[in-house]
Parts: sequence; structure tokens; C-alpha cells
Amino acid sequence: MKFLIACGGTGGHINPGLAIAGIIKQHLPDAEFLFAGTPDGMEAELIPAAGYQMAHVKVAGIQRSVSPRNLIRNAKAVGYLMTAGSRSKKIVKDFQPDLAIGTGGYAAGPVIRAAQQLGIPTVVHEQNAYPGVTNKLLAKKAAAVMMTFEAAKQYFPEGTKTFLTGLPVRGGMTRCSAEQAKRRLGFPEGMTVLSFGGSQGAKCLNDLMPEIMEWHLSENLQINHIHAYGKFGRDTFPQELKARGIAENKRLRVSEYIHDMDICLAGADLVISRAGASTLSELEAVGRASVLIPYPTAAENHQYHNAMVLGKAGAAIVIEQKDLTADRLKEAIRDLSEHPAKRAAMGQRAGALFAQDTDERIWNIIADVLNIR
Repeated sequence: MKFLIACGGTGGHINPGLAIAGIIKQHLPDAEFLFAGTPDGMEAELIPAAGYQMAHVKVAGIQRSVSPRNLIRNAKAVGYLMTAGSRSKKIVKDFQPDLAIGTGGYAAGPVIRAAQQLGIPTVVHEQNAYPGVTNKLLAKKAAAVMMTFEAAKQYFPEGTKTFLTGLPVRGGMTRCSAEQAKRRLGFPEGMTVLSFGGSQGAKCLNDLMPEIMEWHLSENLQINHIHAYGKFGRDTFPQELKARGIAENKRLRVSEYIHDMDICLAGADLVISRAGASTLSELEAVGRASVLIPYPTAAENHQYHNAMVLGKAGAAIVIEQKDLTADRLKEAIRDLSEHPAKRAAMGQRAGALFAQDTDERIWNIIADVLNIR
């Protein structure tokens, strides 16, 4: 059988697409796959690296803020839109998929719409608690809409066939116990904080973490701290630590990127991060308390809606970036350091939100749509 998967833009759209392909391959080893995405996005690198073929569609988003640069970008986006439909139809006709799956991103819109117009069954996966415009439009004709969060259901058009599946987490994320991870990390006794802002790095976290680290080290709070500063912090973060005289310390582990995130998440007692869907699913998978700072300019403010799913469940402290200060963060860290039972309860509530059988749920929906069970 043939599967066309349209995704792109960010890892939050690409990784679910790759994960769904992996789920299908477990059940249909001979399945053929073609991914569709933009030629300049992250997908152009990540998808071929994963061993899949890719077809390109030139699509770009409309920038909402007005500036000379954005006017030029929007003119290009309109131009791409004029050709995206015909290009998408050609991809679908040439590949002749049995099912087209969209996981979000600019390319997903025209490609999945073309599949629907050509009578190909389609399925959409929505990662966020507040669905994007593209998925809300595609949902009207989709055979099924798979959701990470139940909260997303209310935003889809009436009559949409929605199913709560959860979001597949990266392999190995739940295989290491907290005790095993702590031994591998090798920190002294104490609470371990893990902070990161994604592969790019979050400036607001990078700006505050040197002060936070200096604070808990100077007050001898027995807090270990792992922080990833991302590529945007590589020229400033290490220098700031050095200026504060804390570049080397047995309680700190600082790097541009975390290559053993499964170990770090399993060994952490508290996570401080943005609120992307993949990150939250992993927090649920390992059952960890968190302080979440939603990215304020994410489309439709979806990270805030994501974060509030955990916040309302008592699994996370949500601080909007406009309210984020070093003192506010210190207060949250100190409180959870001094009250381990509260921290553990937050982790348990996060774990209760995790769909343990996400892969099975996704496969069952695909199998039902294709009537192959």
C-alpha cells in the first residue's frame, strides 16, 4: 500500500509524520511512502535523513505584522499559492496513494486538499490543543482527525470525526527509570532541574538561567541543573556563566544541545521549557513536574493552550513570557525543591494525561479508514 505524508516547517510537524510512518511500517513492512514538504524547510533535511523519498511544494505562510521585509515575503507567498494547487495534484496523481496523511505545516494544506479533491482518503493529525487554521479547514473532508489533546475537539467544525490518540514520543523515552538515569547523570544528591528552549534556544530562558544557576549555587540549595542554550545562545551563554564565575561546577551540565534527552528527562525532577506539543507529550510520558513558558508568538497562541492542559490538571506551573522574571522563577523552583511531595504529585498528574497506547490508537484509525482489518 502507498502512503503520502504531508508535513513541514518545524520538528513539531515533521517528527509526528515520521513517527506515523514508523507505526505503519510495523504493521505493513512492504508499505511505500512519499513525503511532501517545502524545499527550504527542516523537512528537506530531516526526511531524506530518515530514509524516505520527498516531493517538494513551494509554500510559505502569510506574515501578519507589517514591514518592508514581510511585504516582500507575503508577495512571494501569494506567488507560491498560485502554483501550489497544481503541483500538489501532480504529486498525488503521480504517486497514487491509498491514504494521504497531514501532520501540519505549510505544505500539508495544498497537498491534503489536492488528495481530497482527487478522491483519496485523508487523515489529519493535530498536535496542539488549539488547532491550526489549515487542519480546521482540512478536517471537514478528512476521514479522521487524530488529536493529541482532547481540548482540541471543540475547535473543529461540527461533524468532524475526531479521535484522541496522543502524540507518539521519540523511541526510548520511557525505557529508563529515574534511578537509572540519575546514576548515569552522576550528580550529587539533590533536586535536578532540566531547562531548554528547543534546538534554536529560547532567549528568555537563556537570559535568566545564569542568574538562576548563580542563585541556587550561592545559596547551596542542593540543586543540580542541566541546561541547553541552543544555537542562538552559543555566543553568549557560556560567556555569561564564565563572567559570573560558575563555568565549571559539579552541579551544572550546560551544552548547546542535549543528545541524551531520554536520560535527562528521566533523571530530572523538574523541567523548565517552552510548551510545544512534543515536549509536553514527553513530560506526560515520563511523568514530570514542569514550569512552562509558552512561546508567545506561536501561531494562534497554541503553546499557551497546550500548556494550560497541564496547568489546569495541576501538572505544571504556567508562566506567560510577559510575566516571567528571575524572582518568579526562583520562587517556583524553591517551592518545588522544598516540597518534594508537591513535585511528585504534579508528576503523577502529568503521567495520568499520557495515552499509553498512542501507537495502537493511530494504527487502528488508519486500518479502519483503509478497511484492512
